[in-house]
Amino acid sequence: MESNTDEIRNVEERTPDHSAFIDDIYSELSKVIVGQRHMVDALLTGLLTNGHILLEGVPGLAKTLAIKSLAEVLDGSYSRIQFTPDLLPSDLIGTQVYNVKDGSFTTKKGPVFANFVLADEINRAPAKVQAALLESMQERQVTIAEETYPLPKPFLVMATQNPVEQEGTYPLPEAQVDRFMLKVIIDYPEYADEQHIIRQNLSNTPPELKSVVSLETIDKARMQVREVALSEKMEKYILDIIFATRDPKAYGVSKLQPLIRFGASPRGSINLALAAKAHAFIRRRNYVTPEDVRAMALPVLRHRIGLTYEAEAEGYNADQVVVELINSIALP
Repeated sequence: MESNTDEIRNVEERTPDHSAFIDDIYSELSKVIVGQRHMVDALLTGLLTNGHILLEGVPGLAKTLAIKSLAEVLDGSYSRIQFTPDLLPSDLIGTQVYNVKDGSFTTKKGPVFANFVLADEINRAPAKVQAALLESMQERQVTIAEETYPLPKPFLVMATQNPVEQEGTYPLPEAQVDRFMLKVIIDYPEYADEQHIIRQNLSNTPPELKSVVSLETIDKARMQVREVALSEKMEKYILDIIFATRDPKAYGVSKLQPLIRFGASPRGSINLALAAKAHAFIRRRNYVTPEDVRAMALPVLRHRIGLTYEAEAEGYNADQVVVELINSIALP
């Protein structure tokens, strides 16, 4: 018990220094990203926990600008892949090219070989392309012919979906959606923020971003995030939330029982714990509180709960179900 206390004390001493760079990232990104703080928070959470982000929002809400700017601030490589119905897996991961002169094959790597990858309108590509991206996301490697190539570190995929235009799209299977650590819903900016956006875009001197944090710093911070203290009470709180998605009746929310087709998988438990640690780290804390768990529950769980037709008929969406479940769990 004494050694455990010493370990927590060591983490307390290190966390403020290790998370100081977060303010530098926010400060630099604020030059071009107006408002949308929760989108930036989600990107940093994914970056610090080696997770991937699924963003949903109408076009023009700075989704592309956000990840591109983050790549600039961290001096990382960036690529944007526009998903279309005629896209092939080789367009994503690369292929082997035959050299006629010497009769040999050379490997041409695809755009997925970057630190920050924007998969724009991912639901417009067929299943084969989505599966190719899945290996990259899960295994952090790509297989071309018989060779396997590791992807750069860090490796963050931010996929976007347009919630309005669904004609001609290929909905993501639940198995692939579950691979995304967070699903973030992006809404329109506030009135004052949009006024600032207009002025910024009409200015003759657009802001220039500087690289303020190295990728090595991010790599060290990832280890520090895992050291953020998660007490047994917090573990049980997380498990109560996850188990409530599977059996709401056992947690006093019987009315939700017929509305949920399936609950969150163990990957949901792991990701909620990791996201809560990252949330605490970003806020310069060395321990997880119930507020950290509650703050991350919605983006971690909204895409991991399957609703029945009855839920849709009654006007329920995943967010409403998750919020009711969270509110039914007593705070530790």
